[in-house]
Amino acid sequence: MNIKLTFSYLFLFSLLCLAGFGMIAYWIGGAQLHHFDHTIISWVQGQESDSLTKVMKLFTWIGSQLPVIVILLLTLIFLYFVLHHRSELAFLIVIVSGSALLNLLLKQLFRRERPSLHRLIEETGFSFPSGHSMAAFSLYGAIVFLVWKHIPYVLGRIAVIVGGACLILMIGISRIYLGVHYPSDVLGGYFISACWLTASIWLYQGYLEASSERKRDYRGQPQ
Repeated sequence: MNIKLTFSYLFLFSLLCLAGFGMIAYWIGGAQLHHFDHTIISWVQGQESDSLTKVMKLFTWIGSQLPVIVILLLTLIFLYFVLHHRSELAFLIVIVSGSALLNLLLKQLFRRERPSLHRLIEETGFSFPSGHSMAAFSLYGAIVFLVWKHIPYVLGRIAVIVGGACLILMIGISRIYLGVHYPSDVLGGYFISACWLTASIWLYQGYLEASSERKRDYRGQPQ
């Protein structure tokens, strides 16, 4: 596919995700979003069982601060010392730190209280957008992108995308199941993280393409 066309698709998708986040943010407090949230919560929490609760607690732990930091550090060490990909290392740091800062700012902006219907764990802080959902989408989404770039086979790429998507989805669902987030918190977190990640990939790929062109121009100059 033409690289400029790919860039256009990435930029368009980023704008669509931003629009999706904006729609959810606009509807917070409205009757339609309230009905949507409580319908999903009733269905998800209606599946409650002891074994499922343990699974959901595991997924919510995977998306919590300590595992995210450990996985980020291990990935950075691998990128720097094994693959020697310094630009990818910087890309990953920007994605994760930017997502964390964005979540903090948005929570303070909207100041939405957490649901209090049926909590299986206790959490503090504001609810919208979900920090777990944003961290999971940003970190694991970025890792999927970096791994995807280095896999030459279609089936391998599909497996990486499906595996990453399932992990991100389960972390979000676990927050609803455990009663600490509304579904719209999770969906809003996915939308704004997808916007941030896609825009960052768009800029990063543009940087790589520009660097590659400069190198070709330099090599083509007479010595």
